[in-house]
Amino acid sequence: MAIELESAKVVIMDFLVSKTGAKSKFYFNDFTKLFPDEKGRDVKKVLTALVKEEKVVYWSSGSTTMYGMSGAGKQGGAEGE
Repeated sequence: MAIELESAKVVIMDFLVSKTGAKSKFYFNDFTKLFPDEKGRDVKKVLTALVKEEKVVYWSSGSTTMYGMSGAGKQGGAEGE
């Protein structure tokens, strides 16, 4: 079953907004749990589309990869520098 891109974007953004204040960045697996019947590759495509739209930011420490809402969190003020 293929993910419908626009509705999946809404689900992810609603998830991120609901968690505002608790956490600012989430692991990829946190998003795959939102779509238990979908392949990880399809969830990744939705996240990539949101990153391209600059609604979600991709963060990597080198060993850990996370996603968060653009402008949220401790490093939100440094984005775009």
